[in-house]
Amino acid sequence: MRIGFIGLGTMGQPMARHLLRGGHQLALYARRPETLQPFLDEDVQTFKSPAEVAAVSDVVVLMVTATRDVEELLFSDTGVVAGAQPGTLVIDMSTISPEATSTFAVRLAAKQLAMLDAPVSGGSHGAKQATLTIMVGGHKNVFERAQPVFSCLGTNIIHVGDHGAGQVVKACHQLLLLVTAEGVAESLALAQNCGVDPGAAHQVMMSGIASSRVLDLFGSRMVARQFDAGIPVRLYRKDLQIVLDLAKESGAKVPGGILTMDHLSHLASEGHEGTDLSVIITALEQSLARE
Repeated sequence: MRIGFIGLGTMGQPMARHLLRGGHQLALYARRPETLQPFLDEDVQTFKSPAEVAAVSDVVVLMVTATRDVEELLFSDTGVVAGAQPGTLVIDMSTISPEATSTFAVRLAAKQLAMLDAPVSGGSHGAKQATLTIMVGGHKNVFERAQPVFSCLGTNIIHVGDHGAGQVVKACHQLLLLVTAEGVAESLALAQNCGVDPGAAHQVMMSGIASSRVLDLFGSRMVARQFDAGIPVRLYRKDLQIVLDLAKESGAKVPGGILTMDHLSHLASEGHEGTDLSVIITALEQSLARE
């Protein structure tokens, strides 16, 4: 299959490599030319615009940061729409607004282009190991058409509904992850404040019913004070804003999400936007110290 791939950051680069190893023909575009460097010795084509990539592709995959990035890459004068032939499939694997995603699908359909929203979970480790969970919104027949792409990237690939549903499920996933991380931070900070070794508390929690992957990963980093690895606060804050917007639009109550956003915003104001999410425990510690 001829696949165009746009967005070669921490997630996109290993994902593109898996598609190449899967026997697909790759056409690449990156807004930062330096991210193309690792592919210069590979059997790929590189182009100077999304339109040029789309012109030689059956499927175009986007893996970028924000809603506005996706809109620009799709609909600008040099965007995907400007070069794609009717029938081309656009797969957006970014984490963006569900409402905007549904609008983008309508705009693409007007140009006879199909779309799937397919955000992922698993982080950079999952991208490198091709073990991502992929939650897909869009028409079921288009989902089936995209299986050769998804099978190279993930091990848990689920069609969750129509356009935008993938982004809704990703928002719900991020809400659960972040509120759980908040709970982990509160529990470990409380243990420490009461004179108990947080490492011992973490060990007990991991063997009890409260055990979770979030507790394991982020709790371990909190105990070890390792705040320099993983996905940074700024990206989780971006995702949580999507959650809060979605909750407002739907009338849902997310008090845990609001509290967690307060702590993430505080961390950002303190210069921790590029720090791992586990640094959220310091916001709790500072609060306890002030009291």
